[in-house]
Amino acid sequence: MKEISDREQLNHYLHAHQIESVFNEQVLPHLALYSFKQGEIICSQGESAQYLYLLVKGKVKIYTTSMEGRTLILSFKTPLEAIGDIEYVRGTDILNTVEAVSPVHLIGVHHRWLKKYGRDHAPFLQFLLEIITRKFYIKSNSLSFNLMYPVEVRLASYLLSVSYDESNSLFKGQLSTVSLRDVANLIGTSYRHLNRVIRQFCTEGLIERNKGFILVKDRAGLSALTSHNIYE
Repeated sequence: MKEISDREQLNHYLHAHQIESVFNEQVLPHLALYSFKQGEIICSQGESAQYLYLLVKGKVKIYTTSMEGRTLILSFKTPLEAIGDIEYVRGTDILNTVEAVSPVHLIGVHHRWLKKYGRDHAPFLQFLLEIITRKFYIKSNSLSFNLMYPVEVRLASYLLSVSYDESNSLFKGQLSTVSLRDVANLIGTSYRHLNRVIRQFCTEGLIERNKGFILVKDRAGLSALTSHNIYE
């Protein structure tokens, strides 16, 4: 994580996403702009929640980990998205792990300033209400997706999400083969079955497996397979 000391850029993001009115005048001076590199963890499940973040550029991956160590992907998010909103409202530890899929920019504010100045600011409370209700709706669907859709669709959706970022045309993500066991856990299948589907995709010309990474060759083909991206 790196703090970007550029107030003009921060104000640009506030204006671009039409959220200038979300924070009142007392909170605005305490907003900060942060950058995270691809693969960097923004927050980890079970840690103490101290900041509310707004994703204003890039893409993040959200997943949960069971007590047995198994992980399950919940969704991918692009701007505008809040991170840590539920934890702020409920005063709980971080619910899920959030990881940067591409280089990302986040606007962050410490909970203490929101509690001091934001509790009675109606636009901020309305913003939280809209964000949180949308999240619960999406989460209720995402858990069933992993049960309803075959592994081919889940893997195709995952590859589409990690290999492209609409907000950053220079980002060309590649999936490291070192992380395939994690991918199997994330999409809810076995490592053996995942490898079978990967070989199938290679035969069909959808992807290419080289030493150390997997490259998406036919995005249109993967998109046709999924009909819509179940993780976004």
